[in-house]
Amino acid sequence: MNELPKGWTVEPFSQIASYTTGRTPARANPAYWAKGERQVPWVAISDMEQYGTIVETAESVSALAFESVFRERIVPAGTLIMSFKLTIGRVATLGIPACHNEAIISIFPREGVDQRYLGYFLSQVDYTDHQDRQIKGNTLNQSKIDQIQVVLPPSNEQSRIADVLDKCRLGINTERAAEKTAEELKRACMHELFRRGLRGEPLKETEIGPVPESWEVVPLGSLGKIGNGSTPKKTVPAYWNDGTFPWLTSAKVYDREIEVADQFVTDVALAECHLPRVQPGAVLMAITGQGKTLGHCAVLRIEASINQHIAYLQTNTERAEPGFIRGYLETQYEYLRQVASGGGSTKGALTCAFLKGLPVPLPPTLDEQREIVTVLDALDRKIGLHQQKRGVLEELFKALMHKLMTGEIAVSDLDLSALSMASTQHEEATA
Repeated sequence: MNELPKGWTVEPFSQIASYTTGRTPARANPAYWAKGERQVPWVAISDMEQYGTIVETAESVSALAFESVFRERIVPAGTLIMSFKLTIGRVATLGIPACHNEAIISIFPREGVDQRYLGYFLSQVDYTDHQDRQIKGNTLNQSKIDQIQVVLPPSNEQSRIADVLDKCRLGINTERAAEKTAEELKRACMHELFRRGLRGEPLKETEIGPVPESWEVVPLGSLGKIGNGSTPKKTVPAYWNDGTFPWLTSAKVYDREIEVADQFVTDVALAECHLPRVQPGAVLMAITGQGKTLGHCAVLRIEASINQHIAYLQTNTERAEPGFIRGYLETQYEYLRQVASGGGSTKGALTCAFLKGLPVPLPPTLDEQREIVTVLDALDRKIGLHQQKRGVLEELFKALMHKLMTGEIAVSDLDLSALSMASTQHEEATA
């Protein structure tokens, strides 16, 4: 750590705040968790969003548990809390009076310690050397918590640092909210575009619901070849060493427009491992997995091969615009996941046979398809812009927090006009 500015101190946590731990009433006693008139919110780590304010909890305890387990001691709204087991260093503020579990501490700073500053400081401590090695899993014991070394500027500087970080968090939350709004707008537009089109035509009923009269509903397999790939053995160097041909895993479908690869295979692998050479314009879909990846789609913009967890539609671009197909498949995300996890397919996977028969709507001209893609692309750019701005602000926040709390830079050195603008934009958006 750099030499601290004059007037700054370093003090153990035990000297600057008191704290209490929580409890989990016995799950074996249903009376502790019974619904009733006097439910008391009970906070678990999963209820805590980093730097957030907790206004609701997934679970509540009964009046009996509150009286007998917590002895009617409730943690007041406005209290800073921090996790110290499993997920260490997650901080949040109670927006409601509540109880919490034994993996969380309620923190009560002494006079002269800004609670917001303390929360930010605790969130960025490296707890690796503080963890109790005698206990399985990540945890801090009381002695380790007491000995956390807290850098303390004078109280007015603590407040100024917290103000700056608050403004930065406000900017991040503003971009996150704008991103969510744009995503909701896109979903609403997609529902209308793939049901009504852009021409104001009368609708007709089909197996997938109403579509414009001039549209067809066709099997996905009629729009191009459908197949999937494989993974060359990692133990065979000839398949990987000095490889130059792009090879993709299902993680790449999040790119939506795939223009670069992270892994490459050799010509030997292409020849011996039955890898498809998928051409630009193909639509790729993740077809396995229990996480969120299954069902996500992308358009391939380079020649590449793929692993067995991806299916490809080598699109007939004279009949179908790849971006249009990707857009429609995105509207089917939840349905595709239901199919993968239930009857009609291998558990946890989609099959190429299923995809070949999947009905999709198709406008009669490429021009109409491209017009719909143009609308969706504009919304994607808006979403991407908010994601990019949020990413920049998050990096700025991390850098500022470290530099401000080590005294490397002072609040007075900063130009806060950009953060003030973000604050104004948030106020206008929520007015």
